[in-house]
Amino acid sequence: MNGPGREPVFIISVAARLLEMHPQTLRKYEREGLIAPSRTVGKFRLYSDEDLERLRQVKYLVGERGLNLAGVQLALETTKQIRALRDELRAEDASHGRPDRSRLLRELDGVMALLGAGESGSP
Repeated sequence: MNGPGREPVFIISVAARLLEMHPQTLRKYEREGLIAPSRTVGKFRLYSDEDLERLRQVKYLVGERGLNLAGVQLALETTKQIRALRDELRAEDASHGRPDRSRLLRELDGVMALLGAGESGSP
């Protein structure tokens, strides 16, 4: 089921124009697994607002931070995990509940492991 921002509405030419990127770059990022646009029955790519936001992050990481695509993939995975933790903490704060600290610590340890950082904070 599609939520807000997940409804695919932009064809590749419109998405590319909105992002100021070449359509071939969007196809490359799809081949690399960085984005997975929806497809119509006729196989046209359709991008959602959420897809565009992810592509903006990719563009920033490559252009401004100088990451290669493997680094971008790592950053995207890390962003997804951190965003999920943040959303959970916000939801628990809103309901005045106490977060399960040990589970949150395990999740954060997983993010740190993804980045190659051990218990001491170094790889």
